[in-house]
Amino acid sequence: MKIAVAVVGRAKGAVGEAIGEYEARARRYFAFESHEVKEEQYRGKGDAPRVRDEEGKRLLARVPAGAEVVALHETGRAWDSHRLASYLAELQVRASPGVAFLIGGAYGLSDEILARASHTLALGAMTLPHELARLVLTEQLYRAGTINRGEPYHKGRE
Repeated sequence: MKIAVAVVGRAKGAVGEAIGEYEARARRYFAFESHEVKEEQYRGKGDAPRVRDEEGKRLLARVPAGAEVVALHETGRAWDSHRLASYLAELQVRASPGVAFLIGGAYGLSDEILARASHTLALGAMTLPHELARLVLTEQLYRAGTINRGEPYHKGRE
């Protein structure tokens, strides 16, 4: 099963290095790929819907054929680590082609992405910059892999 993460913008510095580390770890458990798409230029007041739509087209172009879409969005449901692990294990049992996690830019995700999403996931009540959301997500994907294999990384409740 393939897991894809597509995000608007590029992660730099220490956060980018941490993302790279967790993406490498996630590849131990899943066929994992990540894609960074170009941020659309904001042209002033009232331009956010156009920005979301243009970035949304770029994100959707990175969704593998047949993959479910999970949109990371402030209105989504919060999953704990075991719920994410169970979701990924269920996809593997169903022999699903995979899942694509989509993270929007400064103005969020397009309506088209939200309508297409099988699940809308919130990482918490606070708004996070896309780089931090990507870091949290990739760490959780790695954690899910260790949970599903019964490895000792996860120390949370069982």
